[in-house]
Amino acid sequence: MRRAASLLLAFGWLYAQRAGAQAAAPPAGSAAAQPGTTTAPPAVAPNSAPAIPPAVATAPPAASSVVPTAVPAGRVLSLAQALKMAAGRQPTLRRARAQTAAARARSEQAEAPLLPQVTGSASYQRLTRNSSGTDTSTVAEIPGVIFNNSGRSEFDTYNRFNFGLNATQLVYDFGRTSGRSAAADESFEAQRASETLSEQQVTQGVRAAFFSARAAKTMLVVASETLANVERHVAQIDAFVRAGARAEIDLLELRTDRANARVDLISAENTYATAKAQLNQAIGTDGGGDYDVADDGMPAVEGEDSELGPLYARAQRTRPELRVLQRQLRAQELTIDATRGGYWPSLSVGTGLTEAGAELDNMAWNWNAGATLSWPLYQGGLTVAQVDEARAQLNSLHADVDAQRQRIRFEVEQARLAVRAAKATLEASDEAVVSARERLRLAEGRYAAGAGSALELSDAQLALANALAQRVRADYTLASARASLLLALGEP
Repeated sequence: MRRAASLLLAFGWLYAQRAGAQAAAPPAGSAAAQPGTTTAPPAVAPNSAPAIPPAVATAPPAASSVVPTAVPAGRVLSLAQALKMAAGRQPTLRRARAQTAAARARSEQAEAPLLPQVTGSASYQRLTRNSSGTDTSTVAEIPGVIFNNSGRSEFDTYNRFNFGLNATQLVYDFGRTSGRSAAADESFEAQRASETLSEQQVTQGVRAAFFSARAAKTMLVVASETLANVERHVAQIDAFVRAGARAEIDLLELRTDRANARVDLISAENTYATAKAQLNQAIGTDGGGDYDVADDGMPAVEGEDSELGPLYARAQRTRPELRVLQRQLRAQELTIDATRGGYWPSLSVGTGLTEAGAELDNMAWNWNAGATLSWPLYQGGLTVAQVDEARAQLNSLHADVDAQRQRIRFEVEQARLAVRAAKATLEASDEAVVSARERLRLAEGRYAAGAGSALELSDAQLALANALAQRVRADYTLASARASLLLALGEP
């Protein structure tokens, strides 16, 4: 019963890891999982004493500029390959890049009013040319048509062609237009930083899903070796029972363990397949699961043993969230300056060239030039209210910056402590595995010699399984903690 309960807890943990990995891969517009959060890996099936599977050695893939849409069947997928695929396929990243392109276009739009505006026009009319008596003020002027009432009907109509080319240039508007353009530039830079944040969030999501799949793979190996180990013990005890050296109840207990091991293996296979499906989702591919994940871990993070101060200072320089807010602050300040320009006039100049007439081969041209001074003297307090709104938004952004700094400090400290604890736990777990292996060796010898009981052998197997589970858990926790520390530092 203890072995079955431990296995149920182990597989339950794996399902929780898949759910956590799904949350760590944020959909478009959502936030990533909080850095520094570390989850436990699955427990090893307690009714066996398998070794931790070695790393799977794979040849590096050939360099290619084409990002695969799915993992080829039979391949071993490394963490680096998963991250590369996600960089080209993940919908969250494609959306972020599209938003950056849109922000660049808005920046160019905001700059356009600062440049000369040139407009061409062409028109055609068919119209009458009537007047009241000798008053010709209401008569439409048609170049090339001489006014003459004699012999003319009121319903006579004439052609009128008109071609024009006009150019205007804003001279000065007290920073209204230039301020909006500069604010749009800062907003574009903020969006670029936001794209970087999306890349880091997707990276963390892929890592979480990859490590969950790696843990599920380890559980599958453990379940397979557990079944083989139980089969071996069943054969041994069956021989003892046939020889009359052991009671039949020992054999029945091991047969029950064998049936449970078979169920555990089926569950492990399903858990691994589901974990790979979750990894596919994190990568952004719709491929199948006919591949294995490599036993990749996380290398040590530079400065992971440092105190909080240096790591926090490092995070403040690199976290994209801070860069986003700082760019937004600058954009808002420029918006306030531009809005204040609404108190003052704007000056623009223009020139135009026209050519008009009744016939295309008989046209008359004209040229004009002028200047326009526009001053909104009173708009019902509109500009004052706009400035007040912009200042309030600026104060809100300042509060956001302070809150983000506090959040970064906590996340760095949390991740740093998690790495330290995981490293210490891993060291202790190695010692526990060595002791548990020796205990099982002695228990097997005592049972074979007739001095030990089946319960003693079972307890020794359970102790080793727990030690291996703790070792796997510590290794997983360390990898997850290091990934969270990278995210907390704002580094890829």
